[in-house]
Amino acid sequence: MTSRTVTLLDVARTAGVSKSTASDALQGSGRVAEATRDRVRAVAEELGYRPNSAARRLRRSSTGAIGLHLPQTATRLDYYMNLAFGAVARAQEDGFDVVLLAPASVGGTAGGASGPVASRVDGLLVIDPEVGDSAVPGLLDAGVPVVTGERYLGPTAAPTGAVICDNAASLTALLDHVTERGARRPAVLAPAGTSAWATALRATAASWGQEHGVDVALRTVPFAATPGEAEETTLALLRADPAVDAVICAPDGAAPGVLRAAATLGRPVGPGAPPAAMTHSPKAPTPLLVASCVDGTATRSAEPPVTAVDLRPAAYGRACAELLCDILAGRTPPDTVRRHAWALETRASTTAWPA
Repeated sequence: MTSRTVTLLDVARTAGVSKSTASDALQGSGRVAEATRDRVRAVAEELGYRPNSAARRLRRSSTGAIGLHLPQTATRLDYYMNLAFGAVARAQEDGFDVVLLAPASVGGTAGGASGPVASRVDGLLVIDPEVGDSAVPGLLDAGVPVVTGERYLGPTAAPTGAVICDNAASLTALLDHVTERGARRPAVLAPAGTSAWATALRATAASWGQEHGVDVALRTVPFAATPGEAEETTLALLRADPAVDAVICAPDGAAPGVLRAAATLGRPVGPGAPPAAMTHSPKAPTPLLVASCVDGTATRSAEPPVTAVDLRPAAYGRACAELLCDILAGRTPPDTVRRHAWALETRASTTAWPA
């Protein structure tokens, strides 16, 4: 290794300690045993590690700001906008401004990201980090505390803290709900990508089906699928497999596309047979239950309103900012993981035939 490529994580791994312990040892802070401190310093010297100059400046003074990195698709999704508002409100309570980091500003490597970003903020919030997002490794090694919203599944530096949801449990709750309402052949439109959320939903759809002896029809759609993309996927699914009687759509705001596909194929949405006055043949079409993994304006205002998991994005943003503020203030130790609660909101798309 050379001094240009050696990171704090390299030092920590070689010394057999956590990243936060390595940082404390090199800074002369924290409760680190003298033998450990000496070992970390010796490893750093041997590897040629040179601490980031911006990080050294930040240890002496505060910028009064924290950075917020969102997925590139975030600008058109209600979920992330509400999350950002919650983070801003909570950060302001501790006197911090929030800087929204555009993809171009964080670069694609640790070297490109750490300097410019770390010189402008005291800490970072990285929401739904994707393994395929080239900016994330640099952010995690920027020399400032980093809190992620959801775990980072990549091989590089671990964050200083994380706030996570039990995404497997939320999809399990939806699958249990639609089967309790009569579904026998559920389908899941799961998100593509390498975020913890997307990965958990795909894995859960498969494992739930195996556990219950049910063949769950799994289709992959873009992480931020539009209603049009959800409609196209649902039309193809229902035409190829008419036995599907429930569709759970993962991406934020995409569920109305599932409703449009059902209408196109003459599939009434809701459990049970539709009213006799609405049928035009002796054999009424099979009803379709529709649900969403993310609640929002699109699900609440749909006709019929769609059952969904309320991830409480504003509260989630607050929780992420609160953990970062607590770490920056020394109220909470590094490596803290907090859990965020979700709620299942049942509506007419799975509970009643609309009047």
